[in-house]
Amino acid sequence: KRSMAIGTAGFTAMLAVMELEAHGVTPDSGPVLVTGGNGGVGGVAIGILAGCGYEVHASTGRPQLADHLKSIGATEIIPREELDVVPERPLASERWAGVVDAVGGNTLASILPQMKYRGAIAACGLAGGVELNSTVIPFLLRGVKLLGIDSVTCPFEQRKAAWDRLAIDLSVDSLDAITQVVALDDLPDLAGKILKGETQGRVVVDVNA
Repeated sequence: KRSMAIGTAGFTAMLAVMELEAHGVTPDSGPVLVTGGNGGVGGVAIGILAGCGYEVHASTGRPQLADHLKSIGATEIIPREELDVVPERPLASERWAGVVDAVGGNTLASILPQMKYRGAIAACGLAGGVELNSTVIPFLLRGVKLLGIDSVTCPFEQRKAAWDRLAIDLSVDSLDAITQVVALDDLPDLAGKILKGETQGRVVVDVNA
């Protein structure tokens, strides 16, 4: 059940964290932002990062679920609309050392000017759109790194390393807190909720229930 709860979303989250680490982001570097905190990638990423000692900020379009995000490790909750804007300036005050971004679009464009010097963003989603309305200034003046996360065709060695890390760095309590189990007969109703963005975390379908 827990392997399926992790799924592709959790695997992607682990790849993103590993890329941030490989590019110098540590708990001492400063806060790390997770966008789409109530989604599958976001929920697992928060659990992993918090378990590894990072200060985790999480953005969400559902502020009523802020207490849930804090319960799995986030220390600061940022409303989605605060980031869903085209930045007015190429640079802003330095805020985050690392980002796991599952949203893209205006959110990613808004984050780039707020990155700390030599910070890194692991881009792994496009819930907010595929366009990136930004400038190269954060890359040139702050050495910001934009890292693409590919969970589909990454090498076997990298896959094994990610699953090995998940077994160590993602607590079962954190995973269980973002997982719900439903029966096969629940799928028609669940599909409608997914399309409306009304679900959170991970859903495991028990085909025998």
